[in-house]
Amino acid sequence: MSGPSVSLLAGLLILLPALLWGAGTEQAITVQPPGITIALDTEPPNLNSLRATDQVSFFILGHVGEGLLRHDQRHGLVGGVAESWSITADTARFTLRSDARWSDGRPVTAHDFVHAWRMALDPATASEYAFILYPIQHAREINHGQRPPTALGVRAPDDRTLEVTLAGPCGYFASLTAFATYFPVRADFHRARGERYAADAGDLLFNGPFRLARWVHGAHLRLEKNPHYWDRNSIRLHAIDIPYITTDPSTRFNLFRDGKIALTGLDADSLREAMRHRLRIRRFADGSVFFLEFNHRPERPTANRHLREAMRLVYDPEELVDKVIGVPGTLATFSLFPHWLRGLQGTFQEEYPAPVIPVDPIAARDHLRQALAELGLAHPPPLTLLTGDNPASARQAEYLQHLYAKRLGLELRIDKQTFKQRLARMTAGQFDLVTAGWGPDFDDPITFGDLFASWNANNRGRFVDQDYDHWVTVARDSADPRVRLPAFGRLQAILSREVAIIPQYERGLIYIQHPRLKGVVRRIFGADPDYSRAWVAESVVAE
Repeated sequence: MSGPSVSLLAGLLILLPALLWGAGTEQAITVQPPGITIALDTEPPNLNSLRATDQVSFFILGHVGEGLLRHDQRHGLVGGVAESWSITADTARFTLRSDARWSDGRPVTAHDFVHAWRMALDPATASEYAFILYPIQHAREINHGQRPPTALGVRAPDDRTLEVTLAGPCGYFASLTAFATYFPVRADFHRARGERYAADAGDLLFNGPFRLARWVHGAHLRLEKNPHYWDRNSIRLHAIDIPYITTDPSTRFNLFRDGKIALTGLDADSLREAMRHRLRIRRFADGSVFFLEFNHRPERPTANRHLREAMRLVYDPEELVDKVIGVPGTLATFSLFPHWLRGLQGTFQEEYPAPVIPVDPIAARDHLRQALAELGLAHPPPLTLLTGDNPASARQAEYLQHLYAKRLGLELRIDKQTFKQRLARMTAGQFDLVTAGWGPDFDDPITFGDLFASWNANNRGRFVDQDYDHWVTVARDSADPRVRLPAFGRLQAILSREVAIIPQYERGLIYIQHPRLKGVVRRIFGADPDYSRAWVAESVVAE
């Protein structure tokens, strides 16, 4: 492993930073009024909660918006806009807070949730997350154009009461209501903005702890405390300033070292620099799984199963993690389902071990010969590998390019794109394979399991398997873990059998944080990092 050992990292936790944190010159924190400055990897591609699909957009939305429920400091579900709720096998009922307000001071009402959910499911909206509303009665039919949005099983008998009819038992429905697609959208504002909705800071309303006060595209975002937020007395930061947008971890590390930002993640190179400066290294596993996703559209060579099998049989996830990524806490994997998911008695992976595929170059070349015969080709065609434009993505892409050229004679043409453009090309199917990842949206294995269902718009490679769809439906429509967990085991087996993807790793994150910045919550579910209840200490306090 190119990074430091785990024991060395543990020792780093007791080191005090060698930097001198000045009170008057740095921009990272301000005490009066309390605020912080941070950097983003990329501009949020879409702040329309009806259409957002990515972690950067969800990070911003998680600070400026709020659903019926929210995740608290201890990662539990607590009331957000809803002050009370009850959920049965076929219904859910929420009572909204009387003091829930939009950023213009008007009440957040149950009608705002009805409007948002109907719009997310309307085929005209083209929401890639519409499927997350499918547990509601008639949601699927609406999204497929078979019923009007008004048929959705949700009603607001008055401003503070929301009644939901479920399509079937859904033991995780409460967790869904904390997700951004379930956030409210006020109909009059939404309709008045039309195509401009969410295009700029002035084209949005906010009901969360902060409001987006400034948005200079590609350059600067600024969040300021929302004076109308119902729990505003718990919000101690007055501003979260984001004047830096860069994909380069070294640049972000230098900004941190120079006292300009209050928190940043590290890669293997910047980790060594942080150690040299004797900074406290923090660790966090964000629950995300990364994989190579194939394009299964019939016109693509990667639709051929033998070609996909050949590519899997020369790939070693351990080698990628150890030699290329080099970040402590990152785990090689053979499954879409991460190791932390719960099973009946232990973990899911303990009870349903993923098939381990050993490297076998001889078998790989045999599968390649069969693929060429079926494709009617004398030589392997060049394949387009779609990837991001950051240094870590570039290293991984170059590793894969070298690996497949050396072991199979395959030419990978690297298509390096900005984050927003990569998402657009994934959706349009403009790739043969893409370096992709998936973070959990809510606390249930179905957040991973239904990713490759044929109806899921986030299934960018358009993998279609009737057996897979069947077991997703079984898992989705049952509340009994003795039924659901074996179904997830079947899904794992199908993905492996069909080589739908090549699992790579579960992401481990390492980061550094200003010693006077307190109360930051790292989350598997919801906005991460979560600064909503953070604060700035007046002096450095030992932890």
